[in-house]
Amino acid sequence: MKRPVTRRDFLSTSLKAGAAAFTTGLLPKRKANSQGQYNVLFIIVDDLRPLLGSYGYPEIHTPNIDRLAQRGTLFNRAYCQYPVCNPSRASILTGLRPETNGVLDNYTHFRETASEAITFPEHFKVHGYHTRGVGKITHGPAVLDDELSWSVPHWRAKPPAYRGIPSWQALDVDDDELRDGQIAKQALKVLEEIQDLQFLLAVGFRKPHMPFNAPRKYYDLYDTQIFENVPVVAPNFINEIRQFYSDIPPGNAPFSEEKTLELIRGYAASTSYMDAQVGRVLDHLGALRLIEDTVIIFVGDHGFHLGEHGTWAKNTLFEVSLHSPLIVSFPGQVPLGVDTDALVELVDIYPTLCDLCQLPIPSQLEGISMVPVLKQPTRSWKTAAFSEIGKEYGRRSIRTQRYRYTERKMSPSLFRKELYDYEIDPDETGNIASLPENAELVAHLSERLHAGWQAALPDVSGRIPILRMLPWDINNDGIVDIQDLILVSDNFGVETSEHPKVDVNKDGNVDIIDLLQVAAHFGEFSDSTAPSARSKIHPEHFDIIEMWLAEARLAGDGSNIFKRGIATLEGLLNSIIPEKTVLLPNFPNPFNPETWIPYDLAEDAEVDIEIYNLKGKIIRKLNRGFQTAGSYRTRAYATYWDGCNSSGEPVASGIYFYALHAGQFKATRQMVIIK
Repeated sequence: MKRPVTRRDFLSTSLKAGAAAFTTGLLPKRKANSQGQYNVLFIIVDDLRPLLGSYGYPEIHTPNIDRLAQRGTLFNRAYCQYPVCNPSRASILTGLRPETNGVLDNYTHFRETASEAITFPEHFKVHGYHTRGVGKITHGPAVLDDELSWSVPHWRAKPPAYRGIPSWQALDVDDDELRDGQIAKQALKVLEEIQDLQFLLAVGFRKPHMPFNAPRKYYDLYDTQIFENVPVVAPNFINEIRQFYSDIPPGNAPFSEEKTLELIRGYAASTSYMDAQVGRVLDHLGALRLIEDTVIIFVGDHGFHLGEHGTWAKNTLFEVSLHSPLIVSFPGQVPLGVDTDALVELVDIYPTLCDLCQLPIPSQLEGISMVPVLKQPTRSWKTAAFSEIGKEYGRRSIRTQRYRYTERKMSPSLFRKELYDYEIDPDETGNIASLPENAELVAHLSERLHAGWQAALPDVSGRIPILRMLPWDINNDGIVDIQDLILVSDNFGVETSEHPKVDVNKDGNVDIIDLLQVAAHFGEFSDSTAPSARSKIHPEHFDIIEMWLAEARLAGDGSNIFKRGIATLEGLLNSIIPEKTVLLPNFPNPFNPETWIPYDLAEDAEVDIEIYNLKGKIIRKLNRGFQTAGSYRTRAYATYWDGCNSSGEPVASGIYFYALHAGQFKATRQMVIIK
């Protein structure tokens, strides 16, 4: 197993890329949206297999999901990494595969096994997004909802009772009297609240998860006669369908054809009920004029058996259990309304969202951005998708374009093997792994399975980048540099500017807050511009940067935007190569008990600071060692003295002197301690 992924790893990777965390009050307004800086609507559905109109099942009424497919890309071959709710969702959220995040059952929360991981909502929150969760996003009781991911507490509808109730019900109720209707209603409310913010909204619908309860009007869409080739099913006693529902035969008794038809109809009706709620959310997004600024991802957490292979529900490594619907739509997308046969995995969602929204992609993620496929749906892509169930003696499976190959570990050296050829057996009715003529193929697929997911990754050297327009690139030259800071500064207090982007947060005022947002993104560049184009920092910038720092410290509220912006400005000061070495006045002065001693270095040097009393005796020597040329004027870079002598004792009030030794340079200044 790979080493644990730490939060420091994630945050370091993200923040080194130059993006800043904002407080909600400082978030960019949507009216100032630029290409590449998009909202996100992430919709995840429980137990949904690709039994949808847009996936070639016109008898299933899903007009809203189908119209989403018409404005995006539909993935014909998207596969979950573990066909159970909790492991699959943990993998999607963390971008880590189950063996890495440690979630291999429905009871373990990923914060217990991968406490340092950063979910994609949290990653977006770190980079300035307002993140909200409505409905079932993670798995488990509400107490385990992941508070680190959300800007405000996650919202869930009150769960109904499960045990001892019928497996399906056609109810004479309105949509909002059932849970998915309540989830949709809350999602509409949240959209109203966050419409002016840069947001990520995750909405999790429960249906078609059992029990198949839906308003009667959705059952009325279906006549059981439309369902053909109904399997004779005798689910295992331990299967989830046997455990909860009052109308399911006990033990291993097979289902009647009537019962099987009832359940399939219930699944279809529940799917249509969920589709109607998806439509409400999409319609409201459009009514708020947000849909053209929003990346939309629609996904099922895994597939679902409807009697195939003699079972129901999930938790197998057959196609119907692992195959998930996935639709991706983003602003300006070309082509539209297409489908792709590229093999993708749900672990790819995290890096894809980052890529589409121009956020740094953490290097620890175990998926890959699907943007190249969105741009070129027919291009070659992954050679296999990987899935698993179980723990030490579990099963592992790969899906290639033609085959599914599965190994079940019976002992450390013994594997049970399964092989299915979809060209001749799309329903996986015959395991052909033991046929002598397939021995070479089995050996080849086994090698690919054990080589792991990295070996199946595509060559992305020819990927087509999305050109991003940076809202903090004020002069639109493709890079955020000192010239952008100066433009904002020059427009402080100006009501109407020839540079409309100077009011970065669109609050109607051009002030230090706007400048700090630009500073926090200093050095970022569009994909078409090389970073070497950045304007240089010169000594004449000293005074203006110090002025910005002084104003920022007065306005500072301790939030991340101020901290990041101030740190950037301090770094800019330090990067300026002074024309001469000089010792500057300490600050504060007078002081008690601590002070900072600033200086400029015109060239690299070994640096020492010596503290003298009035008698000329050295009471403290501060050895800074070798330092490169630059400005050491701010608290982050100046030399700190705690007001103690070399024995660690506080010195008395009075006049003291401090001397800078930098190579051949020496200078002395006076300071005062008042206690």
